[in-house]
Amino acid sequence: MTETSPAAVLADKIRDHSVRVGIIGLGYVGLPLAMAFVEKGIRVLGFDVDPDKPARLARGESYIQHLGSDRVAAMARSGRFEATTDFLRLHEPDAILICVPTPLTPQREPDMSYVERSARQIKACLRPGQLVILESTTYPGTTDELLKGILEETGLRSGVDFFLAFSPEREDPGRKDFTTTTTPKVVGGVDPIAGDLAQALYDLIVARTVRVSTARVAEASKLTENIFRAVNIALVNELKMVYDRMGIDIWEVLDGAETKPFGFMRFNPGPGWGGHCIPLDPFYLAWKAREFGEAPKFIELAGDINVRMPHYVVQKLLLALNERGKAVKGSQVLILGIAYKKDIDDPRESPAFEIIHLLLGLGAEVSYHDPHIPVAPRMRTWPHLPPMRSRPLTPETLRAADAVLIVTDHTAVDYDAVAEHAHLVVDTRGRLDPRRPNIVRA
Repeated sequence: MTETSPAAVLADKIRDHSVRVGIIGLGYVGLPLAMAFVEKGIRVLGFDVDPDKPARLARGESYIQHLGSDRVAAMARSGRFEATTDFLRLHEPDAILICVPTPLTPQREPDMSYVERSARQIKACLRPGQLVILESTTYPGTTDELLKGILEETGLRSGVDFFLAFSPEREDPGRKDFTTTTTPKVVGGVDPIAGDLAQALYDLIVARTVRVSTARVAEASKLTENIFRAVNIALVNELKMVYDRMGIDIWEVLDGAETKPFGFMRFNPGPGWGGHCIPLDPFYLAWKAREFGEAPKFIELAGDINVRMPHYVVQKLLLALNERGKAVKGSQVLILGIAYKKDIDDPRESPAFEIIHLLLGLGAEVSYHDPHIPVAPRMRTWPHLPPMRSRPLTPETLRAADAVLIVTDHTAVDYDAVAEHAHLVVDTRGRLDPRRPNIVRA
């Protein structure tokens, strides 16, 4: 690259920390990234379609529990951060990071509408010398097919006038041992120059960047990480159903199996799967694989097993009520935990919502308690669910329920009190002693 080329100018800005970073999507991925850059002295302009988020961030308020208000307030005071809903300002940043949802359609195919919309918003403002990096989980080829195609409609050329890369987010909300800046960051460019620029940008904030040869390799790496988890979760979920028929407790089996010091990695069963990535990635890869004449049956089977788990849990609840002379119709069912995993406030794709949907369809009266989610958010996948608020977990609340269903095993819950006061507890997380007469594992 020449000293005055767009790539050289951008490389100089990254090197001297004068680069300005734009982040589209200030949620569980985008907001931690923004904080990481600001805390390293980099100016950040955040974009979000929700006007409440820029307003709260300007006041120094955190709307994500594990990202403390102290850090958000410090970011607001730094003078290096601004958030806006005005996407016409996308010409201002030198590097634009796309951190938007990539959900599934009702037919379990990739819904790329959020990525496409972001690409078209960037296209309207694209100028020479900008670096665009997709962080959203997606299928291999999204960056160098979909994004590149849209952005080159401007007449600007990828790899010459602007630069494209993929670097998958690796956020694990609530985790303290690995954070945005301490987790290695995989980076792949559509071309080598874009890869160099993206790696240099992330080198400003992360302890280690892992360079791969192309954006497609980086996209596939992200899918592989989560498909690994999805397949193993499906395995223990299927074993749970098999061993249940045999009268064998899966949690006791796993306790025994994990004593082997080699060749075994423990995964725990549950009521399904949740979070943004793991429930989606198998279907993203399977969809793309069909373009190449492949049908990844093993991966699709894992997806099918995990999707079935809420139905299995509801069936166990139905049978447990039946044994006690109660129909599920008209029964009061209290859901414990609607976050997708313990001790966080993130409900994305939580199996709790599918379970609530199924129970309402059977005529149950459903309520929930979650110490981290006081108000159930409106969910894209279940837009028809009624508004709900977390109920206080008191002895009276527990005794009033015909059944308590443990979906998410938050540490803050007093499980001894649950076991003592509830008439029936259906436990999907192995928290309570199944020898107690009112405990049923599912």
